[in-house]
Amino acid sequence: MRRRDHNIFFNGFAFLLCGLLAGVVVAAAAFPVVAMSGLAAKAGGETFASLPSELKAFSSPQITRAYASDNKTVLAQFYDEFRSDVRLRDISKFMRDAMVAAEDREFYNHNGVDLKGVARALVNNNNGKSKQGASTITMQWVRMSLAYSATSPQEVVDATEDTPKRKVTEMKYAMQVEKELTKDEILERYLNIAPFGKQTYGIFAASQVYFNKRPKDLTIGQAALLAAVVKAPSAYDPTNPEGYKAIKQRRDAYVIPGMVEMGAITQAQADKAIKEAIPRTVRPLGNGCVSVARNEWGFFCDFFYRWWMEREEFGATAYDRERRLKSGGYRITTTIDVKAQRQARLRIAELISERDENALLLAAVQPGTGKVRLLAANRRYKLDESKNSMNSDPSKRKRGIRGTYPNTTNPLLTGGGDITGYQAGSVMKMFTMVAALEKGFPLAYPIKTEKRYKSGYIISSRNDSACEGTHFWCPGNSGGGGEGVFNMWTAFGKSINTYFVPLEEQVGADKVVDVAKRFGIKFRAPSDAKLASPGYSHQWGAFTLGVSATTPLDMANAYATLAGDGMHCEPTPIEQIVTKDGQKLDIGKPQCNRATSADVARAALDATRCPVGDSARLGSCNGATAPQTRDVVGHPVFGKTGTTDRDRTASLIAGTTSLVVAGYLVNPDYQNHRDRLRHAQVNPAVYRTLGDYMEGKPSVQFKRPESRKIAYGDQRRIPDVTCDPLDSARDRIEDLGFRVYIGRDTDSSCPPGTAAGTSPSGRTVKGGIVVIEVSNGKGAGQPGPRPTLPGFPPIITPPGPGD
Repeated sequence: MRRRDHNIFFNGFAFLLCGLLAGVVVAAAAFPVVAMSGLAAKAGGETFASLPSELKAFSSPQITRAYASDNKTVLAQFYDEFRSDVRLRDISKFMRDAMVAAEDREFYNHNGVDLKGVARALVNNNNGKSKQGASTITMQWVRMSLAYSATSPQEVVDATEDTPKRKVTEMKYAMQVEKELTKDEILERYLNIAPFGKQTYGIFAASQVYFNKRPKDLTIGQAALLAAVVKAPSAYDPTNPEGYKAIKQRRDAYVIPGMVEMGAITQAQADKAIKEAIPRTVRPLGNGCVSVARNEWGFFCDFFYRWWMEREEFGATAYDRERRLKSGGYRITTTIDVKAQRQARLRIAELISERDENALLLAAVQPGTGKVRLLAANRRYKLDESKNSMNSDPSKRKRGIRGTYPNTTNPLLTGGGDITGYQAGSVMKMFTMVAALEKGFPLAYPIKTEKRYKSGYIISSRNDSACEGTHFWCPGNSGGGGEGVFNMWTAFGKSINTYFVPLEEQVGADKVVDVAKRFGIKFRAPSDAKLASPGYSHQWGAFTLGVSATTPLDMANAYATLAGDGMHCEPTPIEQIVTKDGQKLDIGKPQCNRATSADVARAALDATRCPVGDSARLGSCNGATAPQTRDVVGHPVFGKTGTTDRDRTASLIAGTTSLVVAGYLVNPDYQNHRDRLRHAQVNPAVYRTLGDYMEGKPSVQFKRPESRKIAYGDQRRIPDVTCDPLDSARDRIEDLGFRVYIGRDTDSSCPPGTAAGTSPSGRTVKGGIVVIEVSNGKGAGQPGPRPTLPGFPPIITPPGPGD
C-alpha cells in the first residue's frame, strides 16, 4: 500500500473512532449505564465497555528523611524518586493555573477526555507533523498511576507504550476518575506525581530543587517555568544552553500567555513574570549516607542504614528493604545528639589530624535504652578515596590500595564488611569480674599476685608468653611489677593482669566468654568466633586481657549494661519511625533483656569506678589508670583503660548514668603497625566528650547492691597473733581456713622475727588471704589497724603498674 493510501485509510479510521468516542463520552456523561454497554461496541476489536475502569490502589514513591534526635536537623534523605506529596492548599494558585495553562486548558470543561484534541493529534501525528499528545491532565495522571500500580514489567509497558489501545484505555479510566474525584483532587494528585526533571517528581521536590522554596511560595514566573518543564523534562533543562533557550521560549510564549488567556493573571502580571530570571543551576540532591551534607555524622548514617537493612520487618530480602527505605516516605527520628556529635568531633580534632593514619574513634550509648548518641572519628565519611594516602599496610600498599585517611565509608566504629574490630586490652577484664560475681566471688576476694603468673592455659612453647621450658601461658603485668594482695577494687583500678588471669581460671574462661556474649560482644573475626565457641572457650585464657576484636560501639554498650542495672539493650539508631500517613511504627524501640542480675551489675560498677579516679562506695580503690576522668566529668563516673601488646591500641571507656563513651586509638588499616599509641590522645577525647555532654545535668549517684555479701562475702574473724612466733601465728590462722603469706618487715615493739600483726586485721572474707607482717623490733608500740571503710577490712596493695 502506498503511503498516501495508508494516510487516507488511517484518517478515515481516526474520524470514525473519534465519532464513536464522542458518542461514548456524551453517553457517559448523560447515561452512564448505556455508555458502559453497547454504544461503543465498534471501537476496535474489543468493546470499549469491556475495558477496565477501576484503577488499582497505588502509592507513588516518596522521600524518606532521617532526622537527629531533635526531630529538626535533617541527617540524610533516601529516595528512588525525589518526591514528597503536599496538599493542594499548600501549592501556590499560580502553580495550579500554570499547570492547566501548560498541559490542559480545557481541564475544567471536559469530563476527562478532550475529543477535539484527540482527533487533532491522531491526524497530525499520522501525517508526519510534530507529535501531539492530546492527553488531558486526567489521562496523564491515569497513565502514571497505571505505571506505579504495575505488578510486572509487562504492565509497565502496557501503561506507557505509545499505542491506540493504550490511549483508549486511558480514556476509559479518565472518564471513571472524573466521576469519582473533583477537579481539584485530580489536579492535586497530578501535581504530586508529575516528573519535573533533574531527578525530581512532584511539585514539592521541584520547588526545592529549582528554587529552594515551598510550593505555596512560588511566583508566577517560577510556577510557569516548572509547568513548562513537564512536557519534556530532558529537552527543557535550564541548566544547559539549548534547554535554557527552549524553556524560556515555552514559558514566555506559551505558558504565561495561556494564563492570561484563562484569566488567571493580568497582562501586567504576565509582563512582570516574563522578566523573572530562569535559574541556570539547581540545588544538588543528596541521596543516602555518602551524600550527607555534613559528613560529621556520616558514620552514624551508615550505622542506621545497616540497621535498617538487617530488619526483616522492612522486607524479606535486602532488595525489598532498600526499596521500602527509598520509596516509603518515612519520617525517621534517630538517636544521634547533634550537639554531642559536634563536640566529639571538635575534641577529636584537638588531638589528632584527619590525615593521621591512626584513627581516634568515639562511640556513645545511653544506658538502659541502647540508644546510640554519637559516632565520631578523625575521618570523613566519603566515597571518594582518590586523594587518600597510600595504605600503611605494606602488602596493600604494593597493590596500590589506599588507606582510610582522611576519607572512608568503612564502618570503623560499628563493625561490618571487612571491619571485624580491634583488640582493646584490659577493658575486657570487666567480663571476668562479672562472671566471678555471678559465681559467688565477692568484690573483696583476695589474690596474692606475682610479677608473672603460671597459668594452666596451654599455648605453644615457642610463644614469648610461655613459661620457660613449658607450654603453659605465663602472663605478666604491664611494665612488670604488680606483686601483692589485691581484690577486685584494687586490681581493676590498677589493671593487674596477674589478678584477673587466676580469677578467670577459677571462674572458667568459658563462663567469662558467655558473659561477654550476653553483654553484646560480637565475635566477627573468624578466629575469635572459633575460640568463643563451645569446646574452645574454656581454654581461651588470654580473653580476659582483651585479645579479641571489638568495636567502640560494642564496648560502650557492654559497659552501658552495667549502668543499666544489668539490662543489655541492643544498640539502636531509632527514636521513632512515622509513615507518610502518620502511623507510628513499633520498630527500633529499645530491645532489652537481662544480661546479669541488678546486684551483680551494681557491684561490678562499684569496682569500675576505681580506674577513672572516682571513689568506690563499697570498698577502697587505692589507685587509678585514668585519674583525671572524674575531675573533668564532674559527676559520679565509672570506666576502664585498655592497652594491647606493644601499645598497638589504646582505649578508654567512661560513663555516667546518662551516657557511656568508648574511645579507641587504632590503626584500622594495619594491625601490626609499629607506632606506640598513647592514652594521652584517646583519654582526653573520651572524658572531655563525656564532660561536655554532662555539663549542666544533675549529678546522679550509682545504686548500691541490695546484698552486702556480694561486696564482702562471708566474713570471718582473724585471730590476733601479735608477737607470736611466725610458725605459731601461721598455724593459728591456717586452722581457720585462711591462706597465709609472710609479708614484709615492719616497725614493731615485738621481738624481731615475730608477728607484728596481720593485713588485713580483724576480719576478712572466708578462705581469703592473710599476710603476717614481720616485726623488726624497732617500733615503739604495737602496729595499729590500717584505715579502711566501715565494714571492709584493709588489704595490702603495694604499688603495681597496670594499664
